[in-house]
Amino acid sequence: MNTQSTYMQWAKKRPKVKYDLALSGILNLPFPELEAQIEDIDLNGDNSYGYAPLVDALAEHCDVPAEQVVTISGGTSMANHLAMAAAIEHGDEVLVEEPTYEPLLALAEYFGARVKRFSRSAENGFRIDLEELEREVNSATKLIVLTNLHNPSSTLTDEPTLCRIGEIAANVGARVLVDEVYLEAMFENAPRSSVHLGPQFVSTSSLTKGYGLSGLRCGWILAEPGLAERMRLLHDIFGALAPHPAERLSVVALQKLPKFIARAQHILEANRAVLNDFLDSREDLRTVRPPQGTTCFPRLMKGRVDDLSDLLHAKYDTAIVPGRFFASPRHFRIGMCAEPEFLSEGIKRLGAALDEL
Repeated sequence: MNTQSTYMQWAKKRPKVKYDLALSGILNLPFPELEAQIEDIDLNGDNSYGYAPLVDALAEHCDVPAEQVVTISGGTSMANHLAMAAAIEHGDEVLVEEPTYEPLLALAEYFGARVKRFSRSAENGFRIDLEELEREVNSATKLIVLTNLHNPSSTLTDEPTLCRIGEIAANVGARVLVDEVYLEAMFENAPRSSVHLGPQFVSTSSLTKGYGLSGLRCGWILAEPGLAERMRLLHDIFGALAPHPAERLSVVALQKLPKFIARAQHILEANRAVLNDFLDSREDLRTVRPPQGTTCFPRLMKGRVDDLSDLLHAKYDTAIVPGRFFASPRHFRIGMCAEPEFLSEGIKRLGAALDEL
């Protein structure tokens, strides 16, 4: 049984760098910009199965009934943990996209699932091949797992594709778990959550990636009411109660999202333009370039990605995410989330390292 995430160990232990192209969430918001007052914070309150004002605020944010919202204090990571714990049992077959966010794969293995993969190839624009997926699904399949926006490529899976995935799952009595945390970074252009497409869908998300609010660890699960209640009761043995000050500050943050969206859009628009100009200039990289999201996933056409990553750390004070963490060793992930001046310099240093290699 796998009981660890190699990606998370790397992410937490990697050397600190000045020019961080490995970030996948918007640069952390300074606390004064939250404009919270002392009366917004209290150590104690009624949050037995979720702080009601936070549940209501998330229900409004996601346009779902409050009974479909399960609040989680561990961000999307803990939301995925709880969702998967409620949806599968030891020995169940789980289909997971490839490439994907490695902790999702580690989580399925931790729960003792029999894991199968379905591909999202660069040659196909990281889109889901529905014919392949349908071939892989059988009566033993209990859960299909994907990310939307796709992590690491930021490719959007559209609603007709999701609907077909839901039909495939429903035909064998399976559920579909969609990690939607990067949809938050589409802001007003984000499609509705997949949970609107049928009771077989379970979605997870948080405030961590799109708004610079990772310190709040405000995560949530959306599910049909019966499964949502099962998750709340199951969470009694995982987390019991959330830190109340973080819940109250999350309500404050949700009330002020338009302000944080404007900040995030400024960062992403500036950085995407710089990155696209850079990619246009490189013949040694091949990249699917979706118009949305916080990351992209170039392929290095010659040389080794790990050598590039090591050189960037050692000589250029710059970081990327090696694609081996996504079972794609010829690729690497770039985040567009740093302050624009730092990203611009980091991109120059990436170019210099590529030239040197």
